[in-house]
Amino acid sequence: MDKHAMVRTTIAAGVAGLGLSVGAVAMATAEDNGATTTVSEAAIADRGPGHHEQMAAELADALGLSEEKVAAALEAVHDELRPERTDEGVPPTPPTDEERADREAEFAKALAAELDISTTKVAAALAELQADAEAEGRARLSERLDTAVDEGDLTEADKASVLKAFDAGVLGGPGGGHGPGPR
Repeated sequence: MDKHAMVRTTIAAGVAGLGLSVGAVAMATAEDNGATTTVSEAAIADRGPGHHEQMAAELADALGLSEEKVAAALEAVHDELRPERTDEGVPPTPPTDEERADREAEFAKALAAELDISTTKVAAALAELQADAEAEGRARLSERLDTAVDEGDLTEADKASVLKAFDAGVLGGPGGGHGPGPR
């Protein structure tokens, strides 16, 4: 394999990893007793120091509520909706699109009840935050690809192809979110 092919393969693997990690949309973290979570739940999963607080702050801002109130509600709903683990050591099966949509609706409804505001308002705020996160992830990917093009490791056509695959969800990233194919 020549140098450019190896670099392209390495970048493609990195892009796939980025796509899988950016939104945590495709599958849930195994943290929650091995059960799958929704897009909204994944957004509040503990993915590093300060992430829960950042999510609470952004959602509080979008809803016009205090950060403390939203943080407490997120924690309560997260704990309330956490499924029980059925089989120790068995990885969870990713939810279907229908199951994912049902869980997202259940999450928005429970969070709205906890915050004493409309489900529609909560669902809209969660969708806005998810769209923002997806746009940021795509922008970061595009910057990395620009660097690879500038360094001669990829062509503009390669970059366009990777972004097209990302947007179509082939890489499992935010553009397609939960696996192959368009949303």
